[in-house]
Amino acid sequence: MENMTNTIAPGDTLISRKKHACGGDRWTVLRAGADFRIRCESCGRTILMDRETVLRNMKSPVG
Repeated sequence: MENMTNTIAPGDTLISRKKHACGGDRWTVLRAGADFRIRCESCGRTILMDRETVLRNMKSPVG
């Protein structure tokens, strides 16, 4: 999982293991660092999560 950390950058799209409440599972990275700000592509909701939580909850980057 550590290799995924170095490749995640703002503008990337991630797929989560669990669906968001709106039913979407794709997230766009708005900010990457110690914390990640990500936006749901379905409803537009933005959330701030720490790096460890993002890496644990994401399946894979897209593209």
